[in-house]
Amino acid sequence: MTRSFYLNIAIRIVVIALLSLYTGWAQSSGQPIYNILALLLLIVILIINLIWYTNKINKKIAYFFDSVCNDDFSLSLPDYAGDKLLKKLSANLRRISKQIEKIHIENQRQEKYFEAMIEHISVGIVSVNSQGFIINSNTSLKKLLGLNQLTHIRQLERIDPKLAKLLKEIEANQEKTITISCKNGPVTLLVKASAFKSDQEQLRLISMQDIRKELDEKELDSWLKLIRVLTHEIMNSIAPVTSLSENLSNQFVKGSDPITTSEVDEGLIKRTIQGLRVIREQGQGLTRFVENYRKLTRLPKPEISEVHVKNLLDKTLMLFNSLYGENQINISVEVENELQILRVDEGQISQVLTNILKNAADALTESADPFIKVLCKASPKGEVVISVTDNGPGIPPELIDEIFVPFFTTRENGNGIGLSISRQLARLNNASLKVKSIAHTETTFSLHFG
Repeated sequence: MTRSFYLNIAIRIVVIALLSLYTGWAQSSGQPIYNILALLLLIVILIINLIWYTNKINKKIAYFFDSVCNDDFSLSLPDYAGDKLLKKLSANLRRISKQIEKIHIENQRQEKYFEAMIEHISVGIVSVNSQGFIINSNTSLKKLLGLNQLTHIRQLERIDPKLAKLLKEIEANQEKTITISCKNGPVTLLVKASAFKSDQEQLRLISMQDIRKELDEKELDSWLKLIRVLTHEIMNSIAPVTSLSENLSNQFVKGSDPITTSEVDEGLIKRTIQGLRVIREQGQGLTRFVENYRKLTRLPKPEISEVHVKNLLDKTLMLFNSLYGENQINISVEVENELQILRVDEGQISQVLTNILKNAADALTESADPFIKVLCKASPKGEVVISVTDNGPGIPPELIDEIFVPFFTTRENGNGIGLSISRQLARLNNASLKVKSIAHTETTFSLHFG
């Protein structure tokens, strides 16, 4: 088509040029004026024909693009049987139009599919622009919040100002939990955000999921684990006392009557004193157990202040070494940003880190080349993470979910409350304590500050 177009234009330009030269020669050679005027008229006609020809092509192309821009694919172009170029151009434009229409229909089909999929899922989805206007929101979100229409984040202030504030401030790749009061009662939401660009506009895609049921199930599971451990500990203390007291009582009874003083000998007295000592020791153990429980339930409110992470770690290691002595464990500390500041209770977080370091040291008692690595860095989610890694034997997979249960311990001299208190102190300081372990390789406890 391009060659034919150029050939048609070139022929017309050559003819116009030749006629112009001939007209100039005719004028200079004294030809009659009517011949010269006829030549000039013919040149004008050819120029007009050239303009008409190029405009006809341009109009067809402009018409085609206007139709595409307006999503009008009912493009009707004649075949121009007498003009090979225009016939081929019309055929090509119709073919391109059909291809674009096919792509457009496929995009619409995919758009409908994704809309249906978003409407079908139970998680609330909303897209928000930089001005806070809601671009899209699914039915699950409106049902979750008890709204019929949602056009701006400001509408959420009527439900709970904290939710509106959270949606304004949450950044891409962040994850937050919030409890709000809706028409159906209190709801605990897990809110996640991500960013994307649409039509040159920066948008945030925010998901909201009611995790109340999962939290209730987790809370019930935690209570069952705690009751199981409490029952085990109390029965371990009470059962010997009951058995021993019954045995001692039987020593002083014959049939249904008590024995006489003459029947009391030195051996009976010794056995009785020994039994009473055992009962006292069991009672003291139970008292210590109750005191530990009181410690677990009476944690002080944190006194928040700005704390430099580097100083916090230096003080914690100094405290750890003073309490547990210099040992053969190789301890390394690495801080990605030495100017990193946290808003926490320094004493409580230091207690958490000391507990973790003590557990790591206990796990390394039989390691040939023990080491502990303390690392502070930023996570991809924007959290500040302080991790403590040791190369001990690791935690068995079947116990990984039990180690934070109060009074659960695998050590003979352990009380089972260190990690439970540590996790509670972390939560009081708006942090989370997590664990990851690879059997016979390493164990990592990490504090995440969001």
